[in-house]
Amino acid sequence: MAWKNCLAASPVVLLLPAIALAATVYETQPAFLDRAFGGSPPAPGVVWLSGDRKSTVREILEHDYPALRLRYWCANERSAWTLEEVGKDLPITVGVVVERNYIDSIRVLTYRENRGGEVATPAFTDQFNGIELNPDGSLDKQMSVRALSRLATLALYLHTDVGCNNDA
Repeated sequence: MAWKNCLAASPVVLLLPAIALAATVYETQPAFLDRAFGGSPPAPGVVWLSGDRKSTVREILEHDYPALRLRYWCANERSAWTLEEVGKDLPITVGVVVERNYIDSIRVLTYRENRGGEVATPAFTDQFNGIELNPDGSLDKQMSVRALSRLATLALYLHTDVGCNNDA
């Protein structure tokens, strides 16, 4: 009976785990795709993460990607990717637009961490614009946020690997 009084007196304590797990959605996937393709996104494609591609993805991320396949959108040497990577503790969902072989834009779509939210601001993400891969597969500019850097590298690799830079 004493535990009921304790719970009744402290309803805020019950809400803390829910608050800690709350996600902030900055942009939905449909809005991201509309922005990426001027309101007319192409039909999605699917890329399977298997064989050599899986090994390369593991090398880029330093772990396996949590899915076996990814959807992407590609038209006129432009591709859009929605990818996830763990930040400090929780996954961050990021939208990456690749134009030819460089980052056109990268935006945090959903942020789940309780600290470090500045990575979701355009002032932060705009520093990725224009980045491309060096011949060794690394980004041509050193970036401070590991999760976003890994996802930028992954999107650039996949853009080339699926042939989006060669479409007509």
